[in-house]
Amino acid sequence: MSGRQIMTADEIRRATIRLSHEIVEKQAGTDGLLLIGIQRRGVPLARRIAAAIAENEGVEIPVGSMVAQQPVVKGTELPSGIDGKTVILVDDVLYTGRTIRAAMDALVDFGRPQAIRLAVLVDRGHRELPIRADHVGKNVPTSREELVKVHLEEIDDEDGVEIERLVPEPAAEPVG
Repeated sequence: MSGRQIMTADEIRRATIRLSHEIVEKQAGTDGLLLIGIQRRGVPLARRIAAAIAENEGVEIPVGSMVAQQPVVKGTELPSGIDGKTVILVDDVLYTGRTIRAAMDALVDFGRPQAIRLAVLVDRGHRELPIRADHVGKNVPTSREELVKVHLEEIDDEDGVEIERLVPEPAAEPVG
């Protein structure tokens, strides 16, 4: 990691466990829950949340995945039908809201869930759409010139979250 670290591996672990508790509390149990991770890093986060729920509640929650490439969501794998279920979309960073909007649009093609909720590890603000997370690991105020990078062991061989400042391209020298 090369930026300023804002979450350590332990903080990610604690946030994931807290998210699992919040999800179960808001649902008043585990009946009808379905977690869907948004690729790439939302999928391992969804699996971690499901594992924490299983550890605390003794219930295996099904986990699916979606590949979100704005504005299209493709490669969706759902473990079961979504009709009447409470679907928790899981992503690593919530920024403009466009990825979540695409994911919600795609979900309704698969059925009619009772509710769709959103759980994110990091909410960095700067929404362009009226979308908010129901469950947030950490709120991080950022500027648009910053990039939030989430590293997860399943993909990056380490856990951590960092902020990097984007370096603007230097202005071209005038010719003549």
